[in-house]
Amino acid sequence: MMKKIFCQGYLWLLLLLLYSPILIIVIFSFTEARVMGNWTGFSLQLYKNLFVEGTHHSLTAALINTITIALITATVSTIFGTLTAIGIYNLRNRYARNAIQFVNNIPILNGDIIIGISLFLLFITLGIPQGYTTVVLSHITFCLPYVILSVMPRLKQMNPNLYEAALDLGASPMQALRKVIIPEILPGMISGFMLAITMSIDDFAVTIFTIGNEGLETLSTFIYADARKGGLTPELRPLSTIIFVLVLVMLIIINRRSDKNKKK
Repeated sequence: MMKKIFCQGYLWLLLLLLYSPILIIVIFSFTEARVMGNWTGFSLQLYKNLFVEGTHHSLTAALINTITIALITATVSTIFGTLTAIGIYNLRNRYARNAIQFVNNIPILNGDIIIGISLFLLFITLGIPQGYTTVVLSHITFCLPYVILSVMPRLKQMNPNLYEAALDLGASPMQALRKVIIPEILPGMISGFMLAITMSIDDFAVTIFTIGNEGLETLSTFIYADARKGGLTPELRPLSTIIFVLVLVMLIIINRRSDKNKKK
């Protein structure tokens, strides 16, 4: 009995430590106070400021850059990561398959700062001007292994005879891929896509090394520069709240769909 109470108490303590900072941000997003912790009354003014054109142009631009980079990164990573995972899975040579999977895991185990420095030196060596394109390429580079890792378990769970059966029934390789394999591994692809978006939005170490000096900003670099000035823009509180709620709703929808599919 005591062990159960201790385990439950420990779990609730961890959840409190994890979510209390987010809860504080959510609460103080509904006040106009410039300094968080100073409640000046309920207000939606900070939320209004986010959507008023020209009020915080740099923050809006950083948000748009972050979202577009994340969507491009996730889309490209999911397409190429899925094709790569299928290629690795169909390798006949077990040693070659294990070797490629080992190489794929290296960027995951490496620190972000090492990847950032490596890509920075690569772009400098090749004479590629740093900016939007280099940030997108860098994000695709470190998100790709995670997509492969998300799709591989689904391929291993799939019946290996389905593809050959589709070919025997007259389907072309492309039709078999589109109508047989893709539906089977779609949950893994969605997981990889969501993971790539999350990692791209969250990344700072790789972005700061590859963003260049053209004035491009993402949310992570904007927050870093803002914090170095001695404080954070108050509108970051409602923006963080909106992002948190959207991610939470998305996770709930995905989990409910997953539960329904399991029941079927």
